Amino acid sequence: MFKSMSNSSKWSIPTLRKSGKWILLATIIGVAAYRMKLSPTRVVGHEAASGSIVAVVAGTGTLEARVKSTISARIQERLAEVLVDQNDPVKAGQLLARLDDGESRTQVELAEAMRVAAQAALQRVRTDEARAQAVARQAFLAHQRASGLLTNQISSQADFDKSVEQLNVAEADVKRSQAAIAEAESQAVAAVKTLAYQKERLTYTQIISPYDGLITRRDRDPGGVVVPGSSILQMISTNEIWVSAWVDETSAAGLLPGQPASVTFRSEPAKQYSGEVARVGRETDRETREFLVDVRIKELPRNWTIGQRAEVFIETARKEGAVVIPERFLLWRSGNAGLFINKQGRATWRGVTLGLKGRDIVEITQGLALGEQAVMPGEPKQPLSDGMRISIP
Repeated sequence: MFKSMSNSSKWSIPTLRKSGKWILLATIIGVAAYRMKLSPTRVVGHEAASGSIVAVVAGTGTLEARVKSTISARIQERLAEVLVDQNDPVKAGQLLARLDDGESRTQVELAEAMRVAAQAALQRVRTDEARAQAVARQAFLAHQRASGLLTNQISSQADFDKSVEQLNVAEADVKRSQAAIAEAESQAVAAVKTLAYQKERLTYTQIISPYDGLITRRDRDPGGVVVPGSSILQMISTNEIWVSAWVDETSAAGLLPGQPASVTFRSEPAKQYSGEVARVGRETDRETREFLVDVRIKELPRNWTIGQRAEVFIETARKEGAVVIPERFLLWRSGNAGLFINKQGRATWRGVTLGLKGRDIVEITQGLALGEQAVMPGEPKQPLSDGMRISIP
């Protein structure tokens, strides 16, 4: 009898332990279910208030110079010297680089010699023309005398015919001399123009700054041969630098030149720089459905770089006494805006009508009264539902 009771006791203890674990697990699950269903969800609240709102159009772009140039050679030649470097300010007319000018100077000297030779040839044919004119006058006088003698039967017909021949030859020589003068004059003009061309080409070996600006990049060093169009230096004008921002096409109707704007560079996210719209683009990208808006900056950061990213916020409208809430409280259902209201400790869904949109706040024109409290989940993974119990810490 005693042995039988001992075996029964050994079997019941593990069973009880196992049953206790299941009871504990069921209790935990029950408590969790109770809390999930009946305990209030922690939320963040914001009371709708009256305030001012500035409607803005936002865009992302890059810092650009309105005028920028690639400085290159106009002729193929060896690069002899580069006189400026990156970040150097330059003035209009300043010498930036120099090409080897030995061959160009030789061409100028050759063209000058050809011009002198052409002038000498022109002078010679003009002298020949004067001599031909004198011979022609003598031949004309001799022809007149021979004609008179023939009329008076003092001279023979043969003498008269000879005078006619001499006159014709003299007149032909005059015409030939005049043709030679015309040819020599053309050659002299060509020589002068060739000299001017070679002198102009010589100036191409001096690469000059086209305007006041800043050298942003140096691409070549002395010693190599440069060709027309290849970059030696990159240069910008610092007279006007702006942010070219891409803006969604839906914002086009409210944008005008002269509107105030603020610019935030990603290198200084906590600082805003004032500016204004300089021009509004007239072409939309067919893929992104965005267009460019150039915003002129009134003050640049101490360390700025062409091409650096920036966020642009353009003021398109302003309103006082509007009912405003932070934009993060808005939710969208089927394309319609709405939010949850704290209604006696429960989340109540309500559709709203939006007005102006600021950088991080929006105007509610219908659906939210002053003093009502909009709520949003305290944690993103805890979505709200209509009628859910809520609590605000």
